Amino acid sequence: MKIFRLPPAVGIAARLGGHAAWQTGRLFRRLAARALDSVQDVLRAEVERGNLRLVADFLADKALPAARVVLLEQMSVRLLARLGLRGVLASNVVGWVLPFVIEGLIKASAKTGLTAKITANPTVANALEKLEDLRSATWKMLVPDPGSSAEVMDEAVEADPRPKGRRLLPPAPPSPA
Repeated sequence: MKIFRLPPAVGIAARLGGHAAWQTGRLFRRLAARALDSVQDVLRAEVERGNLRLVADFLADKALPAARVVLLEQMSVRLLARLGLRGVLASNVVGWVLPFVIEGLIKASAKTGLTAKITANPTVANALEKLEDLRSATWKMLVPDPGSSAEVMDEAVEADPRPKGRRLLPPAPPSPA
């Protein structure tokens, strides 16, 4: 399993910039949101052009290397334009944020089974709707609920309304039918 760690240069830059840890988290969330928007724009544009199979292969991580390179270049150009940074700093930021977001996108796609849903109903409107669902699932995976330590529960697991701790009262007797 790959563990994502921020480069030490980011922490040093944050300290030199006067940002506390919680402030860099907010900056990272903003940067990840812009990267996710850039990725979604490129995927939406490809679906609208009629390259639905290419998008499905990219999300399943089965795309041809040449097609993957073209899509990644388009995504990085869109992200560079959104960031408004120039030079080496912009390319470094894109170089460590974009793979993180794309990896989350592919994991969310595999988890939700989106590629099968897209190929089952090959209409543009349906594919765009599924891409929007994928975007929200990816965002929940990247930033579950900042600051509250809340966790996303599966729908299949039913919540027990009774408290889990010790009971103060004995269980209620069954009612006569």
